[in-house]
Amino acid sequence: MLVNLRNNRSNFIFLLGILFTVICFVLSGQPNYLWLLTVAQLIFVPTMVSMVVDVQKVGKAIIIGMMLAVTLLHWSTDGVLANVLAGMYLLYTFYIAIQGVKRFLQRGFTNIAEFAIDMGLFYLALGGLWFFAYVTNMDTGFSPLITWLTAIHFHYSACLLPISVGLLGRLHDSSGYRVMVMMLLAGPILVAIGIAFSILIEIFAVALYIFAIYGLFFVALKTKLPFGQGLLLRISYGALCLTILGSCLYVYSRVSGNFSIGIPEMLQFHGVINGVFFGGIGVIAWLMAVPPTTQRPFEFPVSQIRGKLHHENIPHPGLVDSLQDFVDTAKLRPVIPHFYEHTTTYRLLSTVQWKTWFRPFAFLYQGMSRFLQQLNLPFSSKQIEMTGSIVQVDSARDSRPSPRAWIRTIHQQTVFVAIYSKHTSNETTYMNIALPLPFSTMVGILYAYEENGQLHLTSRHDGDTGIYLAIGKNVMRLPLQEHFQISGVDDKTLSARHQMTLFGMPFLQIDYHIKRNA
Repeated sequence: MLVNLRNNRSNFIFLLGILFTVICFVLSGQPNYLWLLTVAQLIFVPTMVSMVVDVQKVGKAIIIGMMLAVTLLHWSTDGVLANVLAGMYLLYTFYIAIQGVKRFLQRGFTNIAEFAIDMGLFYLALGGLWFFAYVTNMDTGFSPLITWLTAIHFHYSACLLPISVGLLGRLHDSSGYRVMVMMLLAGPILVAIGIAFSILIEIFAVALYIFAIYGLFFVALKTKLPFGQGLLLRISYGALCLTILGSCLYVYSRVSGNFSIGIPEMLQFHGVINGVFFGGIGVIAWLMAVPPTTQRPFEFPVSQIRGKLHHENIPHPGLVDSLQDFVDTAKLRPVIPHFYEHTTTYRLLSTVQWKTWFRPFAFLYQGMSRFLQQLNLPFSSKQIEMTGSIVQVDSARDSRPSPRAWIRTIHQQTVFVAIYSKHTSNETTYMNIALPLPFSTMVGILYAYEENGQLHLTSRHDGDTGIYLAIGKNVMRLPLQEHFQISGVDDKTLSARHQMTLFGMPFLQIDYHIKRNA
């Protein structure tokens, strides 16, 4: 453990931050409470960032430049130079936020622990904005002290805490952990809104925080950690359990009008304990050993076609060459594999049903979908015929084997352009479906199985399954899921149901009546 602490690549940033903090102490003529933010800017945040972001030479130079800017601000507290230095720090926080966005685009909504780290990096930019407003005396509508408190809130609660929670999630994953993370990620914004606008929102946010922080402490107790690191980390999270009670008393004082506990008392109790125990001890705990990410890069083939599909209009009979490649067809009605292998010989009648809660979004999206001619579903729930064709796609341009595009239309308006292919991973063959979009491609990886004589295609299964968005070389998982259920009615007729969810909530259902042409 001590060897890890000595060899950790974040150790240089940590020691440099301590050096700059000592220099600030010599130069500073500012109030003592400002040290809570300075220590976070020079030691806690740079050290934690360097644990989760691969800091190369340029990144190290940016971090060192930021440290110099914060240090010089203790020597020059106002005027043009101070504004320039605060601007440098703001640019640094934007740089870190961009790293969070880059991390997210490489993965998407597939790993809650890494998503927490992404959000911590992104939230830092909000702390930078409030710090810039404080230094430049920008009129935010609040007193300078409230502006500074909001800056420190986004450095500790919104940046350091999510990164720490994300690192813990690399060692522990459970449904309770995932719920707790979402509460903690929503908390910083709700608390900031509550402080600024509504005491009721602040009460709700603090209640949410209490539940999440005590849940975090319980998760830390359950997680297996080396003794020294585990002890320090539990002290760090235990400090939050203590200081959140102080926040409750402060909110009660605001509601009751009894300001026996005000901001000065909160700074002495809440601020100092969070700074020393949560921030300082927590950073040292993770310096002992940074857990590696459990996220693995997506390795399935992705269509390289972006934007409008160009093809030679060479017809192809079906969506697949053989449905047997994906599922044992022995228990399926023969009409089901025949449909997938000879799709153009069938007629499709569809009924689109948007869920009530999603209909306003579907209505607003229609203008864009008509322009894109992709995912251009009707708003009406009346049964309507889908026509179209299947054409071959250049495999060299697509980069997947034997691609073919199913172009579906309604009243000569293109509804879907879906390019079908397949890939095999760990002895499982998946349908690999691409929907070209401007500068990107939506990818659906579907697993096929038979149940009670019906064919099921789902994006919710182990392995590669899911719905993804490919932008450049980045492939990110979307919070979407889809499920197809295909039944044979008779030798020439099928029924199918396509259901989609967003964050687990159903928002779209399409029912198909499919009949073979005479």
